[in-house]
Amino acid sequence: MTISDATPLPWASSLRTTPAGKAATVPHVLGIENFLEFRIGPEHGPADTMRRSHRFAAMVLPALLAGAPNANVVEETALAVLTELVDVTARHRASIDLSGRIAYDGDHVLITIGEMDQQLPDSEEEPGLFLVRRLTDEIGQYCGDEAGYVTWGSVPVRSKPSRSNNG
Repeated sequence: MTISDATPLPWASSLRTTPAGKAATVPHVLGIENFLEFRIGPEHGPADTMRRSHRFAAMVLPALLAGAPNANVVEETALAVLTELVDVTARHRASIDLSGRIAYDGDHVLITIGEMDQQLPDSEEEPGLFLVRRLTDEIGQYCGDEAGYVTWGSVPVRSKPSRSNNG
């Protein structure tokens, strides 16, 4: 089945809504997280897959990160990491659909994209991975369910923006 631009992407969510009159709180209890999942079918090439995943994430990340410190900065960082991981995975796709999961546990945003037909290439081969490595605490892969590699990156949520060494 083709997913058209008029039809929203299939997605699942565990976003918790805040009752009226209550303040939004960041989940700090072990094991509690908010997450969103999406799938993009094989009829979409790498560029369209990147565009669709970015558009979807940009639409839902504000709700996912509601109440997070520096939510706007974390959102921009998560979008940059998502875009690069989707780019690499879409060009080396092992599974029929490209799947993605964005989870927030109060301390990190975990972005998981699957599946690739190879291990993650060196940053020299995929320059976008320089950015991913700079913006994440950790990046890694594990064997997926469809004979490929699932790639993940952990974006830290900091209460204050980190200072760069550029001046």
